[in-house]
Amino acid sequence: VLSLLVFINQIGSETPLVQHLYTWIPAGDFQIPVTLYVDHLTAVMLMVVTTVGALVHVYANGYMAGDTGFYRFFSYLPFFVFSMLMLVLADNYLLLFCFWEAVGLCSYLLIGYYFKRTSATQAGKKAFIVNRIGDFGFLIGICLLFTVVGTVKYADFSSIAAKLMTPW
Repeated sequence: VLSLLVFINQIGSETPLVQHLYTWIPAGDFQIPVTLYVDHLTAVMLMVVTTVGALVHVYANGYMAGDTGFYRFFSYLPFFVFSMLMLVLADNYLLLFCFWEAVGLCSYLLIGYYFKRTSATQAGKKAFIVNRIGDFGFLIGICLLFTVVGTVKYADFSSIAAKLMTPW
């Protein structure tokens, strides 16, 4: 419902919604705020994530009925949806990376849910290892962006890109 309200609000608006929650890493000039950012694309992605997440919850409720680990499964699944929503709402690359890691953790937990099955544990390990390889590249990219540009905020990159696109 909230995603739908945000979507309706953003479709008729030219300015993004920005909500600063707190400063996560205050270290001199280097500060990483936890800020939620919603523009048109984010509003659409909020609708996609919440709709698909709701459908998965409804389906999984019936599918997992009677399973001995029902409660464990339904502690992983909402955490996965929360991580996806925060990934979509992040306003900087470092926050995006943190919630990308949370999505990876949830994927590992959900893939390896039936941990007594060898195939599930092998698939979970494979997903975990492949994620770590991709995450290493992602983290190097964030460090390079910060080194070259001096920021990790999306909005700052937009203004820098606009300056670079203007002719000398």
